[in-house]
Amino acid sequence: MNKQVYTRVAALLLSIPILVFSCQSPSEEKEPKRGLIAEKAMVVSARGEASRIGIEIMKKGGNAFDAMMATEMALAVTFPFAGNLGGGGFAVYRLANGEIGSIDYREKAPGAAHRDMYLDENGDVIPGLSTKGALASGVPGTIAGIFEAQSKFGKLEPKEILQPVIDLARNGFVVSTQQAGRLQSIREVVREVNGENTFYGKEWNAGDTIKNIALAETLERIASNGRDEFYQGETAKILVDHMQKMGGIITEEDLAAYEAAWREPIVFDYKELRVISMAPPSSGGVTIGQILKMVEPYDLQAMGHNSADYVQVLTEAMRRAYADRNYYLGDPDFVDIPIDELLDDDYLKERMGSFNPEMATLSADIAEGKVLFAESMETTHYSIMDEEGNALAVTTTLNGAYGSKVYLDELGFFMNNEMDDFSSKTGVPNMFGLIGAEANSIAPGKRMLSSMTPTLVERDGKLWMILGTPGGSTIITAVAQTILNAYEFDMTMQEAVEAPRFHHQWLPDQILFEENTLDSALLKALSAKNYLINEGRTPIIGSVDAIMLLPDGKLEGGADPRRENEAAGY
Repeated sequence: MNKQVYTRVAALLLSIPILVFSCQSPSEEKEPKRGLIAEKAMVVSARGEASRIGIEIMKKGGNAFDAMMATEMALAVTFPFAGNLGGGGFAVYRLANGEIGSIDYREKAPGAAHRDMYLDENGDVIPGLSTKGALASGVPGTIAGIFEAQSKFGKLEPKEILQPVIDLARNGFVVSTQQAGRLQSIREVVREVNGENTFYGKEWNAGDTIKNIALAETLERIASNGRDEFYQGETAKILVDHMQKMGGIITEEDLAAYEAAWREPIVFDYKELRVISMAPPSSGGVTIGQILKMVEPYDLQAMGHNSADYVQVLTEAMRRAYADRNYYLGDPDFVDIPIDELLDDDYLKERMGSFNPEMATLSADIAEGKVLFAESMETTHYSIMDEEGNALAVTTTLNGAYGSKVYLDELGFFMNNEMDDFSSKTGVPNMFGLIGAEANSIAPGKRMLSSMTPTLVERDGKLWMILGTPGGSTIITAVAQTILNAYEFDMTMQEAVEAPRFHHQWLPDQILFEENTLDSALLKALSAKNYLINEGRTPIIGSVDAIMLLPDGKLEGGADPRRENEAAGY
């Protein structure tokens, strides 16, 4: 190995967070580690620029919903990996008076979409058709979502909110080392899809400044003309023209018909906690509710954090919850979902009835869950708390990294590849090797199923925690473990997001551990009970951005070091 290659490898290894599984919480071993402490307001997101712009808007007199618009659009500028105008997401809120709610701005299938659109004449799935290129995109919901939320609850004018984001796009942001690696890894496929002269087809290196003038101009039109600019204005016409020239099926009628949907959130109790999370078409709220309610009867503290017993009981709850998720859940506007039954205490007690502490349950022996879906890890989450007491947990995505790789050079953003989150064909694996469900089949105007889990937690009747994460199907288990870390093991917010995580999703029947986290004693104990372990193949599980309200009224930000997350506050 020559010196230059050795230096690069060494730098890469040093940049990877090293985590070690422990049966004790960090607070028992040393002084508690805390994240950023703020007095009044906080934003935690995937980029420091986005967090700081959100704070800037609140300092100008805006509230959490104004900061949501600013933060989301700043992520579209600085974090094109997942931040977006061409995608969609979910937000769960709690107002200062205790009122709760959520908004669904998940993408929809275009009107010309149909059940078999990704199949050939023999009924076989055509590889890549639902993942790359214009046909992979659903109708974007992001602009509709942020305008719907801000117009209902915000205080400032969109022009004022978006101006610092427009300035950021014009003046540019500095490419980080991690970001440079991501951009370089997708450069060739972006050039293949869009042509050699496309904006992100250039070579971007760490330290470069990216000035996205096209995106600044798009945002200026949206700031002046409102959400209808994106769905009925010049921007809509450019988007549709570009996509159809590339073989896409999104029409001006599809954009004009798009509406974000207000949903009743999923609410359940875990001991003295009240958890408020996202309802379908997110599977997050129902599934995290099942997991936490199934482990509630067990003395997790006595087991010890990340001990063999703790990993086992959580794994068995995860296994059963994911089997139900994959069988029952879909878009509630198209599918009847038995939410009350799935979260019923007696039902969940019965589900755990086959749990044997001495031996692993085989996923093949778990009823239901005859099918499985999953989505990409490339999502982003941000958490917001304003000084009035309003809280927001928001998760948004393009699905795959940089979505469909279709970049609208005239508009300055990537389009999603969310159509792959539908079942292209029941029983056939999608791009992530996982199998699709009938409830999640393609239909015009339908929203595809998701694992995004923006979540709020109350303790003793007061807001206690705001959290969420990227991570595809691992989102739900990462959020559940973060809540348990803080509640059962008395971790600080920063400790709770940093602690090593594991994951099981029914199929494939194996426990995933993050790299460099599984010690030999834990491996031996679990293997003796016939658990299958996927050792060292999962670099990270989630990247949690969270806020905890401390007893003295201050806020602690938990910015996960697994990615370049950053908290800002005042």
